[in-house]
Amino acid sequence: MILIHCPYCDEQRPEIEFAYAGQAHIARPADPDSYSDEEWEHFLFIRANPRGRHHERWRHSHGCGRFFNAVRDTVTDKFETTYKAGEPRK
Repeated sequence: MILIHCPYCDEQRPEIEFAYAGQAHIARPADPDSYSDEEWEHFLFIRANPRGRHHERWRHSHGCGRFFNAVRDTVTDKFETTYKAGEPRK
């Protein structure tokens, strides 16, 4: 069982309480109306899928319900750190 630390609840809980929410630190378009269909496709669906260290967004769905960011190694599935949404990349 993987334990994930929620930075808001400040406790480690089983992975079953959390939901993966995609890649972290994705900037929304400044002017969405100017985006072409191809640009929207890239923004909505194309994400990095690195082998190794990856910044991800998670939600403590069966706890506080808040979104937070995590750094996880995709090879070992180990969480390096978690931090609150809005904080700079660690």
